[in-house]
This record gives sequence, structure tokens and C-alpha cells, in this order.
Amino acid sequence: MNKNREELINGNMFTLLLKLSIPGIIGMLVIGLYNLCDAIFVGKLVGETALAAVSISSPFTFINNCIAVLVGVGSSSILSRAIGAKDDKVVNEILANLILSVLVLSLTVTVLGCFFSENLLRFSGAKGEILQSGINYLRIVYIGSFFVNFSQSANMLIRGEGKMKEAMGIMALGAVLNIILDPIFIKTLNFGVEGAAIATVIAQIIQALVTFMYFKCNKSILSVTKLKFAFDLMPEILSVGGSAAMMQLMYLVQQTALYKLISIYGGDDQLVLMGVALRILMFTFIPIWGIGQGLQPIVGMNFGAKKYDRVKDAVKIFSIASTIFIGVLWGFYMLKPRVVLSWFINDRTIIENGYEFFRLMFLTFPVSGLIVMSMTFFQSIGKGGKSALITVLKQVILFMPIAIILTKIIGIKGTWLASSVTDAIVFVLSFVLLAIEFKKLYDINSSENQNITYIK
Repeated sequence: MNKNREELINGNMFTLLLKLSIPGIIGMLVIGLYNLCDAIFVGKLVGETALAAVSISSPFTFINNCIAVLVGVGSSSILSRAIGAKDDKVVNEILANLILSVLVLSLTVTVLGCFFSENLLRFSGAKGEILQSGINYLRIVYIGSFFVNFSQSANMLIRGEGKMKEAMGIMALGAVLNIILDPIFIKTLNFGVEGAAIATVIAQIIQALVTFMYFKCNKSILSVTKLKFAFDLMPEILSVGGSAAMMQLMYLVQQTALYKLISIYGGDDQLVLMGVALRILMFTFIPIWGIGQGLQPIVGMNFGAKKYDRVKDAVKIFSIASTIFIGVLWGFYMLKPRVVLSWFINDRTIIENGYEFFRLMFLTFPVSGLIVMSMTFFQSIGKGGKSALITVLKQVILFMPIAIILTKIIGIKGTWLASSVTDAIVFVLSFVLLAIEFKKLYDINSSENQNITYIK
């Protein structure tokens, strides 16, 4: 514990950027591979109708993501600050809270999700074969909720310790298994859409078992042999994690709204195209979250140690790095949209008619770097409310009216353009909120330095 702590509060920031972000990016990309691989294998091995079923079901899998980040982000933030402040009591209590919380919430999702799957998909505009395939896919995913949520939330605790390589390795295991199992269950065993869900659940079960053994074998400062539940930690876990969970929930709302608009103003081809575009959007977002995962323990531990200048430096450096990283991907998407879409779609007509819409969705995407780093910053210092504000504005309060108004004015192009317009506005807001918080940290730092000088 001491070695990791000293490195994070005293080490070179650029070295930490590389050491923590690269495993973080790889680890988060691995998470994205679950959904992306399902889409690629289903689209190529089954067809466009099956791809539409998986795509329209995808937003509702975010319910599981909500649980994982609610418990995982909140627990990880508390853990990092406890390590920074050398609070061993909190460190020893956090794992038990995570396990029990995930168990209760996951069982709830399994029961309610299986019961209401058809209603959710009908509300999104699914019908016919797309509806039935989507129901089968979604119910299987919900059956595996506990394993998905435990493996992902516990992985956040491992990252909260600063052990990014270990977290990445465990996540990579699950992704590789999913890639191997997908074609076997989809094509070889002829399960089709259901096979994609079965492969994902099996991979997550194995990943959850490996994660549990990681804690059991004392590879972590956390141990399953010293489990002690602490009710007093739950309010802060839910408060800090709530902002991150809200983003996942808002993704569900946003994507459901997009599918609804597409079903009204577009058609089946537009539905397929939107499903692919949203998957690519989510997959491209994941490296940014990976960089954010690298930022979180640095901010949390330095904030706990009252090293506020390093907190600000970390946010600035990680924001610039994330913008450069996604700028490269953005450039490729803008220059080669047909190539990107062809990874998922066989029908050349859909690609030719849709690549310009795809470009509209990604128009202002590079600003996402600062937006995500600002959200991570506020979560890491325990101010989840400001992170939640950014999330709600980005996903619902600004996005929904912009999408509806633009669609009414310029037709289906407005639906695709809405996220780009929203991101530009939220970027400005995030910058302002960061500037205000940095000013507060500067004032605190100046006050403490004056007190030290006076005492001397």
C-alpha cells in the first residue's frame, strides 16, 4: 500500500499518465469488446435483422452498467482517498460493502429485467422478428447480472489501489474468452442472437471467479477473509457512484430516445445504422474512460494527502492526453466512415446512404476528453453532484430538446447532429466548473501555506 501511495502522490506526472492510463485504456477497451464483439459477430454471421435486435437491446444492458459503476466508482473513490489519508479502517471495510450491494441490486435487475424485457423493447420501437430476438438476448444478459456487475465493480477497486496492470489482465481474460465463445455459440452451435448473450455471460462468470480469487489469494490490500460491512460508508458510496451510474442511466434514456426518433422518422435501415453508430460511439468513449480510470487514483490520493497542486496538474495533463488520443480516432472516422461501417454491415446500400449521418454524430467528439476528465475529477474528490449535473445536461436536459427540435427543423439529419451540438455546449460548462473548483483549491492551498509560515 505504501509503495503505491508514495508513487501516486510524489511520482512524475507524465510517468504516471503512461503507467496508469495505458493499462486503464486497455482495460476499458476490453469492457467495450463485449458489446462490440456481439455486434460484429451477429452482424456478420447472422444478418442485419439480428444486428438490429442486439442494437436496440443494448441500451437496456446499461442497467447492469449502472449497478457496476454505482457501487464500483463510489467504492473506488473512497478507497483511493482512504489510502491517501492512511485510513486502514475504511480500507478494510470497503470490499464487504461492494459485494453485498452488488448482490442485492443484481438480483433485483435479474427478476425485473426478465419480466419487463418485452415492454422495454416495445417502447423503443422494436417489433416482429427484431422484438422477439431482442427479448431472448436481453433475458439471458439479465440472468448473468450478478457476475457482470461483481467483476466490473470489483475491478474498479483494483484500479482504485493503483494496480492498473492487474485490473487490465483480469478484464482481458474475460474479453478473450468472449471473442472465442461468440462464434462458437452463434454459428457452430447455431444459437444465433441468443448465442452472443450466452457467450458474454459465460465469459463474465469466469472473470468474476478470477476476480474473487485475486482478493482471496491476498494479491490486494483488500481481502475476502476480512470482510466487514459498514453501513456508514453506503451514503458516500451511493452519492459519489451515483453520478457515474447516472451517466449510464442517461445513456439508456438517450439511446432509447434516439431509437424512438429513428423508428418514427427513419426506418429499418436507419435503425441498423444508428445501432452500429452508437456502438462505435460507446467503444470510442471507452478509451477516454480508461484514461479517466488512470486519473481517479491520482486525484483521490493527492486530494486525501492535501496536495492540491498535483491534483490540478493531473487533471490538466490527463485532459490534454485524452483529447489528443481521441482526436486521432476522430480523424480516422471522419476520413474513412465507409470502412468503419463495413466492419459491421454487409449491405453496401446502407453504408452509402448512411456514412454522412455517421460523420454528423462524431462532429465535435474530441471535446469529450475534457468533459470526461472533469466528471472523473469531481467524482474523485467526493463532489458527485457536479459530475451528475454534467451527466444529466449532456444526456437528457440539453440533448432531448435539441434532438427533437433539430429533427423537426431539418429532418433525420437533426437526430444525428444532436449529440455533437450538445457536446459543444457541455464542453463550455465543464471548463467553467473546473475553473471554479481549481480556484477553490488554490485558495485552500494559499491559506494552508500562510498558516504554516505563521507557525514557523
